[in-house]
Formats: sequence, structure tokens, C-alpha cells
Amino acid sequence: MLKNITLSADKTLIEKARQYAESNDTTLNAEFRRWLEQYVESPQTRSDLDELMKRFSYVNPGKTFTREEMNAR
Repeated sequence: MLKNITLSADKTLIEKARQYAESNDTTLNAEFRRWLEQYVESPQTRSDLDELMKRFSYVNPGKTFTREEMNAR
């Protein structure tokens, strides 16, 4: 059973997303449902999180940050 929800986003961003979905023979609704499924299936265990972190191992900030730098807002 599908349930309707209302989301808000920038008008230009929504239009770009719709165009992107159309170019991929899908709809924005279908893409959102796909994203939502992936979101709720996000890593639930330590090994799942470790696997996710391995996928991002290519990211290198170039230095070690201090506690103050990491907590700066």
C-alpha cells in the first residue's frame, strides 16, 4: 500500500531531478521510493558499517584534524 507524503525542496532542484529521472526513463516518485528503500536498509551492524567505510577509503582529507577543528561549526 502506497502512502502519499509532502516534501519541500528548491524549485530548480526539483525540476532538474525530474529531467534527470525522465532522461533515465523513470519518475521522480520512483527514484524517491528507490532512495527510501536504500535509506532504511542502511548499515545496521558493525560489519555493515565497516564495509561502508571501506567503500569511502579513497577519501583523504590531507591532514589530521584537531578536536577543535572537527567540532568547529
